[in-house]
Amino acid sequence: MSNSEEELDYEVFDADDRDAGDIVIDDYEDDDDDDDDDEFEDEDFDDDDSDTADDDDDYDDATEDEIDFTVALYREDGVPQATDLAPALANDLDSLIAQLRRLPGDAGACGIVSISGEFFVVVRVRGKVVQVLLNDSVAAGDWPIARDVVDFLGLDVPEDDDDSEIVGDLDILADQGVSEFDMEAIAGDYDEDSGDLVRQIMDLMKFRAQFEAAIADR
Repeated sequence: MSNSEEELDYEVFDADDRDAGDIVIDDYEDDDDDDDDDEFEDEDFDDDDSDTADDDDDYDDATEDEIDFTVALYREDGVPQATDLAPALANDLDSLIAQLRRLPGDAGACGIVSISGEFFVVVRVRGKVVQVLLNDSVAAGDWPIARDVVDFLGLDVPEDDDDSEIVGDLDILADQGVSEFDMEAIAGDYDEDSGDLVRQIMDLMKFRAQFEAAIADR
């Protein structure tokens, strides 16, 4: 593959081109006026809601010491750019996506998070299109950002004894020099530190120098 900048150019998407009509809110109207409703006590429903809330709160956020890095990558006028992001974004996928939408990338922006050397997450935002990749599905049982990715993909959280696997879009960076084959080989190496795996991706993308400069103060 050529290392020339021209071969890495891609179509420009407008990150602000969002259609409010894409968000659908279903109206619900309760026409059931049967007296049988009195048979159900509010506390029964409150218990169920409480259980669900407790499930959502089972995860402790990764601390700053546990967050290896949270970096945004993009090209501005064809020039690779990398910037260190707030550590809190390493714990919330929605907030990370919102931040990536604010960046002036020629074709959106990519966010990469590595936690405790155990796993990494790649998020790419191009206009309305959001792609995600989690290299170790089992991490969804312990870490908020991994759980968010699994939820985003509509997958079940793996059990503790399930095998690790890559979930999401293997072609997420295919136009940036990281083929599906390359991504699968790198992301599936569970013997390697996740930060070092990300560096392999940076090498293929030709972002290594910018990436290292962005995280130099960590």
